[in-house]
Amino acid sequence: MTAIRFQQKWLDGLAIGASSLCLVHCILLPALFVMLPALAAFVALPEDFHFWGLIVAIPTSAFAIAIGHRRHRAWTPVTLAASGLAFLCAGEIFFHGETLEPWFAILGSLQLAAGHILNLRLART
Repeated sequence: MTAIRFQQKWLDGLAIGASSLCLVHCILLPALFVMLPALAAFVALPEDFHFWGLIVAIPTSAFAIAIGHRRHRAWTPVTLAASGLAFLCAGEIFFHGETLEPWFAILGSLQLAAGHILNLRLART
């Protein structure tokens, strides 16, 4: 396995893991807060948590998808990842703190993870 292929595989795996954590954060954490109101008093995320998540997600995803695209030349992973990042950015920029923000984050995370999974699969062939 070449160093670039290993790097692409590692970055795609990291991005898939981060997208999965985002989904858990967006879906399960609010449900836990509803079920256990006392938990909200002890678990507080910084206001800029989502912003910094995007700062990590954008270059990591772009690099992994670009490496994979050079290998397989398919545009579907690029489109899925770019639209997923666009939804994540839109949720953070335009709907921060509103009820639509988690929906944009969930949709974006699913699309981003799907793009990275497809990128990995296509890069193997």
